[in-house]
Amino acid sequence: MKILWFIPTHGDSRYLGTSKGARVADFDYFRQIAIAADSLGYEGVLIPTGRSCEDSWVVASSLIEVTRRLKFLVALRPGLVQPAQSARMAATLDRLSGGRLLVNLVTGGDAEELAGDGQFLSHAERYAESAEFIRIWREILARSHGGEPLDFEGRYLRVRGAKLLFPPVQSPYPPVFFGGSSEAAHELAAEQVDTYLTWGEPPEAVAAKVADVRARAARHGRTLRYGIRLHVIVRETEDEAWRAAAELVSELDEATVAAAQARFAQMDSVGQRRMAELHRGRFDKKDVRAGLEISPNLWAGVGLVRGGAGTALVGNPRQVADRLQEYAALGLDHFVLSGYPHLEEAHRFAELVFPLLPLATRQKLPGQTLTGPFGEIVANSFAPKAAAR
Repeated sequence: MKILWFIPTHGDSRYLGTSKGARVADFDYFRQIAIAADSLGYEGVLIPTGRSCEDSWVVASSLIEVTRRLKFLVALRPGLVQPAQSARMAATLDRLSGGRLLVNLVTGGDAEELAGDGQFLSHAERYAESAEFIRIWREILARSHGGEPLDFEGRYLRVRGAKLLFPPVQSPYPPVFFGGSSEAAHELAAEQVDTYLTWGEPPEAVAAKVADVRARAARHGRTLRYGIRLHVIVRETEDEAWRAAAELVSELDEATVAAAQARFAQMDSVGQRRMAELHRGRFDKKDVRAGLEISPNLWAGVGLVRGGAGTALVGNPRQVADRLQEYAALGLDHFVLSGYPHLEEAHRFAELVFPLLPLATRQKLPGQTLTGPFGEIVANSFAPKAAAR
């Protein structure tokens, strides 16, 4: 299992839908989270994209020097930059970071936001353009290791003599992640990407999506890896975890939820529609589990006002670990997680759940030999005892 965390470049808070408990989305805070994720042993961090976010590529570049092994899953939106330029950016970031770049292809589902960025294609056209984009992108990077320049003539994109003089560290190119719930998205994933990501739906729904993408990939003679995007709310006990979930939405009111849901309903994203169907905009502050716990420990409350990934695993360490193992049994090995606030939840999840999971071990760098003691020294003399698990 590979566990990744999240850099909240659109802001962070202790309460959804309000400025109460809010945190400034600035470099110092991003750096704190990145350093925490790196030192705690997370595989990498997702850096999102969109009108509400700081630029993902600039943020990733700024975090190279404050981290050592952390990988950057950087969001890339076709249509906003030419594929040759994007390939050059990817190669540079991969080289300067020592091979730590992962790429998250984001086709986008908010027509208003896309129009503001100069993108006016329909849902079907965006996926067709994305397929051309990532094909050119992959081929330019692959050929940079010694191949010929690329000529490509498509419906939306074309290049003539495209080439890179400085190849990426990773060969043939940094791994490409992609998520989507429509038929067009599944076909694009099957044909071109390396890891397919789903949002956190109940296990049976995830199993169906994975099976469909796997079958499509087989028809192309390909095999993919699979992952999931989830929030987590983990505490020492189940009761504490559900109280934390209730506190997270305690400042929400019906008007805020209704406004958010109306905005999401305007989007043409199939994944966003599936997220909304999990909760239908209804919640009860007196019992946040009622109608929102859509599968054991899987809570749809985050999606009341947050677009995109809208579900969280809520429970004690054993429960959360067991739910993650259930997804792993479906063939998933990448888990892209986040929590509120992101800095504290990164520590809490690593401390409470990491010991219960079969994680991929990252090799230590030369000189990294210090191993404790762990915890505060007792009475100036004694190392604290290990806790029984």
